[in-house]
Parts: sequence; structure tokens; C-alpha cells
Amino acid sequence: MKQTVLFLLFAFGSAFGQTEDAWVYFADKPNAQAFFDNPLSELTQRSLDRRTTQNIALDSKDAPLHQAYVNQITAATGITVMAKSKWLNALHIRGTQANIAALGNLAFVNRIQYANHSLNPGGRMNAEVGKPAKVNKWLDTQENFTYGNSATQVQMLNCHILHQQSHTGEGKIIAIMDAGFPGVNTAAPFQRLRTNGLILGGYDFVNNSTNFYTGNNHGTNVLSTMGGYATNLVGTAPDAHYYLFITEDINNEEPLELSNWVEAAEEADRLGVDVINTSLGYFSFDNPAYSYTYAKMNGQTSVASRAVDIAFSRGMICVTSAGNEGSTAEPHVGTPADALSNVTVGSVNSSKVKSGFSSIGPTFDGRIKPDLMAMGTASVISTPTGTITTANGTSFSGPILAGAITSFWSAYPNKKNTEIVQLVRSSADRYASPNNNYGYGIPDFQKAMTTVLSADEFEMEKISFYPNPVKDVLTLDIPEKFIDSEIAIYNAFGQKVKEEKLATGNTKIQLSGLNAGVYFYTIQNSVLNTSGKLIKQ
Repeated sequence: MKQTVLFLLFAFGSAFGQTEDAWVYFADKPNAQAFFDNPLSELTQRSLDRRTTQNIALDSKDAPLHQAYVNQITAATGITVMAKSKWLNALHIRGTQANIAALGNLAFVNRIQYANHSLNPGGRMNAEVGKPAKVNKWLDTQENFTYGNSATQVQMLNCHILHQQSHTGEGKIIAIMDAGFPGVNTAAPFQRLRTNGLILGGYDFVNNSTNFYTGNNHGTNVLSTMGGYATNLVGTAPDAHYYLFITEDINNEEPLELSNWVEAAEEADRLGVDVINTSLGYFSFDNPAYSYTYAKMNGQTSVASRAVDIAFSRGMICVTSAGNEGSTAEPHVGTPADALSNVTVGSVNSSKVKSGFSSIGPTFDGRIKPDLMAMGTASVISTPTGTITTANGTSFSGPILAGAITSFWSAYPNKKNTEIVQLVRSSADRYASPNNNYGYGIPDFQKAMTTVLSADEFEMEKISFYPNPVKDVLTLDIPEKFIDSEIAIYNAFGQKVKEEKLATGNTKIQLSGLNAGVYFYTIQNSVLNTSGKLIKQ
């Protein structure tokens, strides 16, 4: 409604004076070296540890925005800064087209991208693509069914096999981006999370508030499928830790919600989150000029989809619901489900048949979507009052699978996100013949565990290295199974300080150039990996 009012106010003025949303991208980050010198100024130790475990080096995307640039934009005439992104090196701004265009004269501004596609070079919508239809942004179709317990949705994935072996998400952190979490601080199915200190915090990015136990109950329903614990509901990751982020504005449908998502993802990275769950999707907005067409679902258009790929490059796994438009005139996945690195999740019923509402692929650039499937028809959830009921939607198949992936990762915490995703995907029942209705199919976490347990890394000879603490020269005895491996050494800030190819047998590594302190190492080849800590004297 807000955007409709704005349209009426400016209808009689020139288009150049109409209020618009845009992203202004900066050319550089002059402050990047200060960050590299002290990464803890921007990232927590857990975030750095996640990078170290996965052999991920810091880069300029990790550095903060240059505050002097932000200040100049904030002070510009008629410009309001709505959101910020260090990953994209950009600000989401609001103002008249004239005032936004004037920012292009600033030397540090690289480019401006309007939310109104027609204002971007070559950006007018092509008539043949078709007008985007209104979509269900919640990605659920609330409906009550005859009561049933949560066994089917968990056992369909063989996630209960993980639980039986005490792999329940312990030690891993999930961030949920949603519309609100009322009742999580009071309802009985979340008591276990509260008692065990598993809710680490959260934030309301819509209202810039630290009160996240408010808003729409959709996020509460979603959380219950992962962290709920009651007589008739056990989530797929009941012992994971959680951050709860409100990014969805229930009163409006506008591109700012995508920028809220990016801000939340960057905060999740800073805090050391492992898995991001999103049960929201976007195709059209209140202002039709901002809406996406299918041609825009290429994984590169929306800021949220681009941020998903950056999050993955930081070592996180993003699990996103496919959408509920499968039976509509525009049945394809929306954004950010179209992102390349996403684990995009569609819905099946209890008989493993695709739910009619589940959105399909491919993306506009021809990629398979969804990636995987889980139960989203008659999923068992909790309401904010603690009532156990059922509901339909990829809103629930997504988090059910996100929790299962988290529990699986907690069993093998030193594996990279790329390894975890591939193990899960290759366990699915349609892996050999994926399609754009089912993707690679329904994962089997028992099969994924069997694949890991059969690998050499759980039977391999140990790499021995000495001395530790070490002064100048580290000696390693490398088994034959580690042929073609390399060692990477990181300082306490997660920065890679040395990398070297290793030969099998007795190998010596020169460390005299490193300062005294605690370091972390990873040794890996294309199949095996190990990691640990060493002390330099």
C-alpha cells in the first residue's frame, strides 16, 4: 500500500521526480588492508575457524564498507540509506530518480542499479517474457489435516538414523531468515531450545529492533520443523544452535526485503553460522515496475541470489524453499531459490510424489531446479501457542531438509560445505537422472553416512608431524594414501600464511618466517583431508 500511495502522489509530476529504490555500488574498499591486519574487527573467531577448517582464505568481500563513502551517500540530498552490503560493496538507497542519478558523479561510485528495471540500460521488460504473476511469498499453503506425528517427514530422509547415532546438529549453527518468531520464547515445543541455550540471538532487520520474538508466525512454524521437541514433533536438528532473523516485511512486498536478507546473511557469516534456511521467495512486488520476470531467474539478477553464492564461498550452506507456484501460470522457482549455490528444496507428499504446488525448474539459464525434495505436504509443525498441527508448503520441506543437512554435517564437522552438499545430493534417489520436477530427488542420509564411512579417511594411517611446538622446521611423515596432497597453514585470524605441496614419506616444512603463536593447518588431496593445530615458538 505504501508504494501505491507514493505512485499517486507523484502521478502528476515528472517520472524523474518519482521516488525510486536503487543499489549504488562502490568502486573499491580503501580500508581493506586494515581489516586484513585485524580480521577480528569484522568477523568472530568462529567465523574465522569455519574458514580455516574449509581452507578458505579471506578476501576483499570480507572487508567492511568504506565508511567515508557511506557517509557521503547518507549526506547526499534526498537520499535515504535503507540497507548495506559489504559483500556487494553496495548500499540500498531510496530517493528521487534525479537525486539517485546525481550520485553517479561521485568518483567512488562504480554503478547504480535501479529496482525499476526500465530505468537500467537495456532494462525494459520484454513483452514476450510475460507479465509476472503475483506469488505466495510465504511459500506455504496453511491447511489443517487430521493429526499425524512427525515420523514420516524425518524417516523419509533416514534422518532418524542420524539421530540414533547422536548426530542431532550439536556444534552447528543455523540462521533462519523469515517473517517473525512469536511464541518461540514461550511455547512448550521450544522449551528444550530455551533450556539448553540453543537460541543464540537474532535481529529484526525490518524494524531495526533486537526484539525478534514478534512478527508473523511463519518463522515459528519453520523453526519447529528443525528445532521443535514435543511428544508428537521432533525436529530434524533438535540440538543445533539457532539465530532468528526477521527479513520479511509482512505489510509490503518490495525489493528492500532482498537487501534485508543480504544484511542478515552477512551477519550470519560474521557470527560463524553454518547453515542458512530461507522459506521465503520473491517474483513480483507491490510496484509492478520492480517485479521480476522468468528471464530474471538466472541466479545473477537479484542481490539475494548473488549473496547466496557469496555465502557459499564463505563456507556456509544455504537451503532455500523452491516455492509454491507449481500449479500456476508461472510455475518456476523464484529468487533466491534460483541461486547457483543454493540447495533449493521442493515438496513431496508422504508417498514421495511431488506436491502439485511445488515450483519447478529450470532456471532461465537452464540449470536443474529444485535440487532436492523433502516432505512438504501435511508437514507436522508447531504454532506459536504450542499446538501441534500440519501445514502444506515448500516452506516446510526446506527447513526439514536444512535441519537434516545440519545434523549430517555435525557428524563430520571438518568436512567442507562443498563435500557435504555433494554427499547429500549423490545420496538422492534420482541422482542418476535428475529432472526439473524432482531435481536429484529425496536424499537418504543413511546412504550418505555409509558413503563417508567407506572412505579411506576413516581408516587411513595417521599423518605424524613433529616437533610440536616447533621452532623452525616441521617434519611430517606422509602416508602413501596422501599422495598429491598439500598443506595450508593459517594464523589465528584465519589468514592463510603458507601453502606447500607435499611428497609422501618424510617431508620437512620451513616455518622460520612465521611469528611465534598458534596456527591451524589443513592437509588434503582430492579425496582425503585432515586438520589440526600447531604452536610456533
